[in-house]
Amino acid sequence: QAPRPFHPPPTVMSGGRRNTSDGKLLPKSSPDTLPQSIGSKEWEKILNRRKISRKAIDAIVMNFFVVAGLKDVAKAFRKDSGLKPEVPLESMQDRMEIREEVFKGDIKRVIEKLNALNPEILKNQPDLDFMLQQQYFIELVREKGPDKIEECLDFARRELAPRAAENEQSLGEMERVMALLAFPDPANSAVGDLLSYDRREKVISALNTAILNSQSQSKDPKILKILRQLVFAQKQLQDKIGCQFPMLKDFKKSY
Repeated sequence: QAPRPFHPPPTVMSGGRRNTSDGKLLPKSSPDTLPQSIGSKEWEKILNRRKISRKAIDAIVMNFFVVAGLKDVAKAFRKDSGLKPEVPLESMQDRMEIREEVFKGDIKRVIEKLNALNPEILKNQPDLDFMLQQQYFIELVREKGPDKIEECLDFARRELAPRAAENEQSLGEMERVMALLAFPDPANSAVGDLLSYDRREKVISALNTAILNSQSQSKDPKILKILRQLVFAQKQLQDKIGCQFPMLKDFKKSY
């Protein structure tokens, strides 16, 4: 008679959980199977058992302020929390000044400050250089209006056209900013978004990323990486393990 196959028994792990022969961990609530679903109250109990220190939370908040270039907010938070930031707050000054110049619409000054900080940034990033030239044109239209068409066209010929000729996508973007001249009221036109606050924020974000990369700093705050890990972990629990639980779906409203 053939010998019966040997199945090793589950081994007890720390915290009362058990490890089966195939390496899967079983929950304390069920010695043989994984739970098919976890209710909101039980899920809240599980989360409450995972203690996170206040210092760790404060470090994540401080990192966000530093990456976003919010020096004054980071300075106030340092005073309130007693937490020392990972980098000197003085290193954020250049990014703050460049941010302010973008909001003022002084792109010429932005380029001067950026080149003074690191002339290799624009040299090595033609897309960023073209974005700044576009923004210069946009601010020229905002300041002068369509009545100064010749001045705007002259700038486009000197600065935009040579750069756009090297890239098909840039050519399409140039045509879009040039369309601002076709409307008597550009702000309320089909391309009015180019004159919006969001457009300046987009330029600031690109500049912030470029400066951080040039300083060997991460362009993404740690909280963003944590949220990405959360999305991945939730998907793994649901798709791979088949466990239903209260998922966090709306990060703005936190539910």
